[in-house]
Amino acid sequence: MWKKYVDGETPALPSGLEKAERLSNPILTPTTKAEEGHDIDVQKDEILKQIGRETADEIEEICLKIYEKTSKMAESNGIIIADTKMEFGFHRNELILIDELLTPDSSRFWPAERYAVGENQLSFDKQYVRDFLESIQWNKRPPAPVLPEHVILETSKKYIEAYERLTGRKF
Repeated sequence: MWKKYVDGETPALPSGLEKAERLSNPILTPTTKAEEGHDIDVQKDEILKQIGRETADEIEEICLKIYEKTSKMAESNGIIIADTKMEFGFHRNELILIDELLTPDSSRFWPAERYAVGENQLSFDKQYVRDFLESIQWNKRPPAPVLPEHVILETSKKYIEAYERLTGRKF
């Protein structure tokens, strides 16, 4: 999101934001699955064409309620949920929330005590893996490179710390 903002590709956001600055209100950035590779951004008018206003409004309301409740809970445990991905689908014509929810693979978790506007944030999520892949200039095409053991271990430690902080339980 930050890269798109810097490139002027996010007109809905206010100007003058600094890196990692908290927004005054959460926003939704709809995407859809690509045939292969990464998710594709989708404009709200396209969402409305595909699923209708009532369903789109229902999804937005659900997302905002989940984020509001879970972000408050996480902050009480010292974690900022900077963003999270929620995936929806239909089963027998009923809207359902699918896939993982609020995990280090679907969210960016930042330790509140280390949070600083304008800086890259320490995180308890897969950003560590992303940073490694960028450092070796992977072209983001299959096959993915084999991760070194130290990247796997450090990522595991981050996931475990997020779990323990969020749940108050030992892993």
